[in-house]
Amino acid sequence: MGDPAGPIPHLRQQTLGTMLRRSALRHGDRTATVCGEVSWSYAQLDRLADRLCNGFRRAGIAKGDRVAIMARNSHAFVAVRFAVARVGALLVPINFMLNAEDTGYILEHSGARMLLVDASTIDVAREAARGTIATIYGLPDESDTSPAGVTGWKALFGSDDIAEDAASSEDLLQIIYTSGTESRPKGAALTHSAVLWQYQSCVIDCEWTRDTVALHALPLYHCAQLDAMLGPGLQVGSRNIITARATPDNLIPLLARHRVTSFFAPPTVWISLLRSPLFEAHDLSHLEKGYYGASIMPGEVLREMIERLPRLRLWNLYGQTEIAPVATVLFPHEHAERPSSCGRPALHVSTRVVDEEMRDVTPGVIGEVVHRSPHLLNEYWHDRERTAAAFEGGWFHSGDLATIDAEGYITIVDRKKDMIKSGGENVSSREVEEVVYSHPAVAEAAVIGLPDDRWIEVVTAIVVSRRDHSLSEDDVVAHCRERLSGFKVPKRVVIVDELPRNASGKILKRELRQQLL
Repeated sequence: MGDPAGPIPHLRQQTLGTMLRRSALRHGDRTATVCGEVSWSYAQLDRLADRLCNGFRRAGIAKGDRVAIMARNSHAFVAVRFAVARVGALLVPINFMLNAEDTGYILEHSGARMLLVDASTIDVAREAARGTIATIYGLPDESDTSPAGVTGWKALFGSDDIAEDAASSEDLLQIIYTSGTESRPKGAALTHSAVLWQYQSCVIDCEWTRDTVALHALPLYHCAQLDAMLGPGLQVGSRNIITARATPDNLIPLLARHRVTSFFAPPTVWISLLRSPLFEAHDLSHLEKGYYGASIMPGEVLREMIERLPRLRLWNLYGQTEIAPVATVLFPHEHAERPSSCGRPALHVSTRVVDEEMRDVTPGVIGEVVHRSPHLLNEYWHDRERTAAAFEGGWFHSGDLATIDAEGYITIVDRKKDMIKSGGENVSSREVEEVVYSHPAVAEAAVIGLPDDRWIEVVTAIVVSRRDHSLSEDDVVAHCRERLSGFKVPKRVVIVDELPRNASGKILKRELRQQLL
């Protein structure tokens, strides 16, 4: 028998860095990415990842270090993603809509040693990184314009030597912070292996091929665009168009100009495309594969999409950051019969709907969605307690409540953790509640998500004022705007005399939703 610690395990590694290397060998001259006027072949992207990898190492970044990136979509974002992976460091993507306090928490909690930003995030980044990160590097935006006032990313370019991939399959690849019921976000830490297993599920279930032309417009800091779309596309040799603006006036011309065949967006963005006057003025007949997630597509919108884009087939992808992120898939041929379902488990996922004793519920009965999968996170970064709770009973607890039918199709009915998904962004109801409660005129508050034609769900605060205090809806919104990132601020405030409670004093949020619908 040979030494099990010898060279054979190393030869069997599959990491994000080796994935790009193999794509470059197979598809070297094919276009990998197009962003504005910058176009890279697979071979060029691979060489640039090497140069950046060598530069990161020269700058002192080593295996296991954390590198944070807070920037809008660009060609540079893609190159940095692969270079950090090849170093063996962990990427920490940060939502560019967060304020300085939220950003600072992530930088400190993750222990990030480097921060990369673009022109739109410099001011927030400087305030957030004060005292924790000495050097901030600036990335060019979609127009290939680098920000002033920070060290440019080309200062990170190292030698042209082929960079050794220091990572192994089970090393951590990334920490993506996700909001929950807690006031502070959790850092979902995933390995190279977990993310790549998820790529395989997406490639097969979502029909990614080398002939796919995909437009990537939703933020790359989010795992849906980064790992359910861009990663699988680069693995199979597709052509990937990168843009930072998910607005109809930008998206529709890009879809037409590049003859895009594949596009992912939450329902809010799909709806905005349909309502745009540009829609009828451009030829979108080549659009064949459409993906959506974050919430169910309204039935009327589904019917309109099918009528106006007859070649388009639709996939509903359900999941969460902790499973990299795809857990279940509703295929195009399944939409007509079950338009409100999120489908059945993806290729490499096992999913159940269980009661509080971990027993499978009978069809139609509400239970919690739990998973087993090689996609799953290893841990919540530096949080053993919440990691243990999430895997209690030997399954990962999603926190989502659902029903399951006799054929195994799952329908989400509520969120156990009171997560609100507004415009595709996660908002913790408890975090917003804590801010609302801090207003001196507020006696009680509950925050819920309510259906909305544009945002799918809107953050709604139901507030009881203190006696002898005057409180208006505008007062609550202004108070929150000073203390929360913009997308977390309630778009609707309702002042009431009292909140409904059960016998134990717990606020009945489901009753509030029914009253306000």
